[in-house]
Amino acid sequence: TVVQGPQVSPSLGQPPSFVQGGQMARPGQPAGVPNYTQPATNGVNRGFVTQRPQTPTTNYNQPNQAYSQPSSTGGYITQNQSYTNGGVPTTSASYGFNNGYNNSNLNEALPKDLSGITPETTVSDQELQELKELISQKEFTTSLAEDLLNRLAQGEDVIDELAKAGDVGPEVALPNTQFSTTTTSPSTTSAPTSASTSTTLQSGITYIKQELPDTKVSHQNISPETKPRLTNMRLCEIKVEPTAEPVFSINMSSADIMSGCKGRGASVRNTSMVSDKQLPPALPEPPKVKLNKEQLLPNTPSVLLDNKKLAFSPQLQEFCLQHPIAVVRGLASALKLDLGLFSTKTLVEVNPEHSVEVRTQLKQDADENIDSATEAKIWPCASHRSHTTVAKYAQYQASSFQESLKEEQDRIAAGAPKTDDSKKKKVQKMIKFGTNVDLSDEKKWRAQLQELMKLPAFARVVSAGNMLSHVGHSILGMNTVQLYMKVPGSRTPGHQENNNFCSININIGPGDCEWFGVPDAYWGVIANLCEKNRTNYLHGSWWPDLQELYDENVPVYRFHQKPGDMVWVNSGCVHWVQAVGWCNNIAWNVGPLTARQYILALERYEWNKLQSFKSIVPLVHLSWNLARNIKVSDPKLFEAIKGCLMRSFRQVCLSLDFVKMCGLETKFHGRTRTDASHYCGVCEIEVFNVLFVKEQERRHVVHCIDCARRQAPRLEGFVVLEEYHLNDLCQVYDNFILHSGQTLPGQAPTPPPTSSTPTPIT
Repeated sequence: TVVQGPQVSPSLGQPPSFVQGGQMARPGQPAGVPNYTQPATNGVNRGFVTQRPQTPTTNYNQPNQAYSQPSSTGGYITQNQSYTNGGVPTTSASYGFNNGYNNSNLNEALPKDLSGITPETTVSDQELQELKELISQKEFTTSLAEDLLNRLAQGEDVIDELAKAGDVGPEVALPNTQFSTTTTSPSTTSAPTSASTSTTLQSGITYIKQELPDTKVSHQNISPETKPRLTNMRLCEIKVEPTAEPVFSINMSSADIMSGCKGRGASVRNTSMVSDKQLPPALPEPPKVKLNKEQLLPNTPSVLLDNKKLAFSPQLQEFCLQHPIAVVRGLASALKLDLGLFSTKTLVEVNPEHSVEVRTQLKQDADENIDSATEAKIWPCASHRSHTTVAKYAQYQASSFQESLKEEQDRIAAGAPKTDDSKKKKVQKMIKFGTNVDLSDEKKWRAQLQELMKLPAFARVVSAGNMLSHVGHSILGMNTVQLYMKVPGSRTPGHQENNNFCSININIGPGDCEWFGVPDAYWGVIANLCEKNRTNYLHGSWWPDLQELYDENVPVYRFHQKPGDMVWVNSGCVHWVQAVGWCNNIAWNVGPLTARQYILALERYEWNKLQSFKSIVPLVHLSWNLARNIKVSDPKLFEAIKGCLMRSFRQVCLSLDFVKMCGLETKFHGRTRTDASHYCGVCEIEVFNVLFVKEQERRHVVHCIDCARRQAPRLEGFVVLEEYHLNDLCQVYDNFILHSGQTLPGQAPTPPPTSSTPTPIT
């Protein structure tokens, strides 16, 4: 675009007003700030991180130059640059302004607009104002062009934006740019107007014109009434060539990906593992079907087992996978499970000093949640956290039962009739819920864990067909067993399982538990209701109001879990639980090898990034282990896993390339199969393979690429560690192919869950 700036007299001679103490401040630099870093320009954040790295984007577009410079030098000169490692400065480059006083080549030292101006020239107020306007216009034009080039080099699609403004035609190819300067024929008239916006000089190449003032200013034939003006203009065309930006796909080999990333490390940032083109994950739209009263209270899918053969039949697994939530009744008796191993009595005998997390809660009816101060229905579910031991909680659990039993005996002895709970006067009573009792230690709980091996493969804590068994390290409560010790009224607030994995829950008894479940298609509605009721879906603790759910067309499963019953919670099902009697429960998560499970887990992995919520399942690390350990025959599952491998491998290559651009060396750190995955110490997202480590308060803290660049644009003060050799990742990536034939248990494609009640297995 040709932009004609204000005309200025060549007689002006004072230095620009932004020259400070013999040094020229960079555009946008605050006065008195010697090492100012210009904020990054706006752009699309493809990594879905709430804040982009606040570093100069122009640095990233110029791999052989450490710091950005204006497209027109405008008096900037570099001093004392020491280049190593392919042209990357090892120290910060200093910028100075050469005012030309001691330079024989005045026209080269001064800005082109001011050539021919001498320091001795006097300046009027009007002329000084015109100069300021010119400088302001020039800085605006240069800033706009730099911003455009930065956005182009980052791969942003700005064609539509420019086309609407009439600056370029739709045939322009982006983002690679080169500069080609030509000079127009001399003219004594004013510069061309902006009517001519672009011109095609070669076939297939479009030039975007930017106006630059000509250095030649005529001093002849100037009348006394007319001040000299800059009349001859020179055009600088920005040549935009067809893009060479590589398009990555799962069909590429590891060598192709490495080649496509070479020299592009400056563009590295946290990216989505789901898709390159997909928008950031958002709350799903609920189903449009209007449900009647019966459909809002659906019958819970359930099946009664009476022998071991039915428990191990493939139909049982299919039954569970086809419904949002299901209850398998009589499982313990059919498999002859010794539930006594998980009773409070046995726990005290085996490990009386074992730690128990305690939640102190207000005892309430299962279908209500009342604010103790206002007695109004609310969603936030308050509880206070503390810790005790198995022996001490067992004493509390037993005394609670004895107290309730004594009250019942006294009532019978007095001959008083049993009153309906709804007619009783509400008496606020605090209860204690013993939760998250860790049973992962195989030495302490060997008998208990061995008993659970009697379960069918799809429900076991460890099995080849369970994704979570391929993580390689323990994730407490997910691929390890946790136990819950309850008294009546103990609540597990509403939630979805971590990363939308399935869960198994077995009631040890002797009392019942009441369950509520909502199909995963409606979780967006519940998330909105949480916000409406002043709580957070992921970070908060909440107990839904059933009537509000019904009013929003949300169906709710509601059922009792008796001792020996197993509840299967499918991927993404929203659920909450309350104890009806005194009981213990054991629970863990499983990940069937299905495309639906993997995709839901990966989508929640990305959603958690947006919500600043830690995904305790390291999906990238898990995906690489799956590629090492299993053979996949389901095309949809294969494409999802291979896509995650491709994107994570690309990020590794770009990260290593950027480290090299910064002049740093990567140190091999290595890892064992049982090492835990790493998370960023700032934003808590998973960090795979390339670790940016910095010492903080005598601790070595791992950072992701975004947080590292935000703290130090050139990774100053960071040590970069590598966990896997690049050749090892290449081998795993290339060897992961689609297979045909026998599948692992749980790997076969399954239809999505439905809310209808199937025919029980007989």
